[in-house]
Amino acid sequence: MKTAFIGHRQIFGKNVADRLEEVIKNEIEKGCKSFTMGTHGEFDDLALSVCRNLRNQYKDIKIEVVITGFRAIKKSCGYEPYSDVKTVMYNIEDAHYKQKITLSNRQMIDTCDTLICYVNKKQYRSGAKTAMYYAKRKGLRIINLYREEDQPFYGMTEEEISAYEKELFSAIEKHKS
Repeated sequence: MKTAFIGHRQIFGKNVADRLEEVIKNEIEKGCKSFTMGTHGEFDDLALSVCRNLRNQYKDIKIEVVITGFRAIKKSCGYEPYSDVKTVMYNIEDAHYKQKITLSNRQMIDTCDTLICYVNKKQYRSGAKTAMYYAKRKGLRIINLYREEDQPFYGMTEEEISAYEKELFSAIEKHKS
């Protein structure tokens, strides 16, 4: 059994890490010992962090990080962020840079039984949403951690949103000067 993680670049929910940890523990209890994720967003980073932490409790889990190009191997600070996990790079180096994540997501999905994702199905354009629907067509079991309440303006009126944005932009302008 193998599980992939795919999600939006940004996470707005406050307890997504707790939801993710609970779901991963359930997958481990069901026999999954192998987890794979990308490197291009907050959900990928969160999945890697949670898996690394759970490896202290579940010594036999395997973590695989899929990189989409050689630039991702080393960060500018010189630290090799994936030295403690297996790194994989699919044969996509010649693909257009905008297609690399899509191609990597598909290849990750093709090797898995389950997809744990953080996907807002209402978002107009989203590579994560495209990947989730690809996984659905492939027959993977899908666990979507996204909740409508995760949106920053959930439950706010138009007036409240406008006031919030005005306050936010004012704070940004103050910070610039």
